[in-house]
Amino acid sequence: MEQKNSHEYQEHKGKLLIVEDDSGIGRVVRDHLRRENYAVTWATTGLECWEDFCNGEYDLVLVDLMLPEMDGFTLSKNIRLKSEVPLLIMSARSEDESKIQAFGLGADDYITKPFSLTELTLRVEAHLKKFRKYQGSEEGKSHLLCYRGGLTVDPVLKQAMYGNELLALTSKEWSLLLLLSTHPGRHFSKSELYEHVWQQKVVDGGNTVTVHIKSLRAKLKENIRTPRYIQTVWGSGYRFIGEFL
Repeated sequence: MEQKNSHEYQEHKGKLLIVEDDSGIGRVVRDHLRRENYAVTWATTGLECWEDFCNGEYDLVLVDLMLPEMDGFTLSKNIRLKSEVPLLIMSARSEDESKIQAFGLGADDYITKPFSLTELTLRVEAHLKKFRKYQGSEEGKSHLLCYRGGLTVDPVLKQAMYGNELLALTSKEWSLLLLLSTHPGRHFSKSELYEHVWQQKVVDGGNTVTVHIKSLRAKLKENIRTPRYIQTVWGSGYRFIGEFL
């Protein structure tokens, strides 16, 4: 039986998710942060990290950019669409273009390899402190999303109502509605929706997304010619056009 270190019995300072395909770097970062009393999950591919993120709750994510299966830019975009959790990039790519792209996708910080573990720890602590302060503010609290026509989306209870009727949505329909409704006006391609909701690369040209959107629209009593909530971007994808009350 593996003997536990004393720090494992203490209350953790936060839950961190790391994705790093270099086993040497990943192991060093993971072990260091665990010694600093963080609970750490280490993924070695972008897709593995995305699956971990969707299936767990984390206080901060550390992302490498050059990753197999799903690159760090795509992963960062998906994470930011789902959550405001602090997102720190740690990469050997030092050119401004990579930094501009990462920050444009919602990254909170960018640390260039090689970096000191002390600097990494300080940045993690600073972003956790800032995020927890944000969560405690009125701006950071979740609220019901209410739209004209009777649609109400509750991100906390993970349910939606149309008028006084609780919608019987499948998990995929709910995920599509939540993603679209929390990013009103944004155009999502079918491949983006598939990657985000199904957590894998699209394999059927987006037909699966089309079928689920059709079912979701039926439950919302949508007229495809005059939609109130989900608009088709012909030949490409969908956007949410619901108007807030």
